[in-house]
Amino acid sequence: MNVRERTEELEEKILAPGAALSRYTHGRNIPEKECSLRTAYQRDRDRIIHCKAFRRLKHKTQVFLSPEGDHYRTRLTHTLEVSQIARTIARALLLNEDLTEAIALGHDLGHTPFGHAGERALNDLVSGGFRHYEQSVRVVEKLEKGGKGLNLTYEVRDGILHHTTGPQASTAEGRIVRLADRIAYLNHDIDDAERAGMLTESNIPTSITGVLGTSKSKRIDTLVHSVVEHSTPEKLDMAPDVKVAFQEFGIFLNSNVYCNPYAKSEEKKVPGLIAALYEYSLRPENLPEDLRPIAEKEGCERAACDYIAGMTDHFAVQLFETIFVPKAWKQ
Repeated sequence: MNVRERTEELEEKILAPGAALSRYTHGRNIPEKECSLRTAYQRDRDRIIHCKAFRRLKHKTQVFLSPEGDHYRTRLTHTLEVSQIARTIARALLLNEDLTEAIALGHDLGHTPFGHAGERALNDLVSGGFRHYEQSVRVVEKLEKGGKGLNLTYEVRDGILHHTTGPQASTAEGRIVRLADRIAYLNHDIDDAERAGMLTESNIPTSITGVLGTSKSKRIDTLVHSVVEHSTPEKLDMAPDVKVAFQEFGIFLNSNVYCNPYAKSEEKKVPGLIAALYEYSLRPENLPEDLRPIAEKEGCERAACDYIAGMTDHFAVQLFETIFVPKAWKQ
């Protein structure tokens, strides 16, 4: 018995009924020889961590566009916080922590620059629309490794696809990531809003803080404990009062942060920038070499969409300036 087989055997003995066992994965699109050390889900996690799209997340906006402070969240730090919350819940419910972690680390790989402002702008340009969760699956299936993709298991790809809206994931682990994503971003977005001077802890209604807590860490702790205490692998739930406060918390964030003119003042510039770069990228000669085969096989619109979605905030701004902003003449 090798290390992987021993781990698979331990999963069957320890994990709860309803957990996704790595031995019984629905597999990969392209069959591979098993690793002697790592389970299928552990290999998926490692592939995501080492891929280029994961590294680019450190320069993609979460809520505040290109913030100058060192402690504002980026898409990468958000991803790590989702992973931590999701793993805690999965471990407590005796579900597959490796699968949960892989889904969490991969869930935002296809996100655009400039956060949801960039996603909305690209959605308005692309025929058929643009959804970052679908693009995240495209990244792992098609775009990484020079068009070969990461060849991840079905369960990881399914969890990534269903992490935000529409039908739930087919695994309990995927459903945990969906909930952990919301727990993470509501709490860290308000933390960033406080850092930006938009509001203070005292601005949060007592109907929320009285149930969830008066700090980010207390609120996350309350929510995670409530999920663990009221959930089964078949159904994730919270205590009724916690659920109501959590929903009210989301409404409060939407009104006071996500739609706040101060926080969103720079976002009005995003649609024009994205549109200009998109039009520029529709010409194959303006695409990077690795995306030109996509333009040939799937069309220039598809390739341009992949190019824009993969950009970081900084790269998009620099490319725009290079193409469209005149430079001073130097003799």
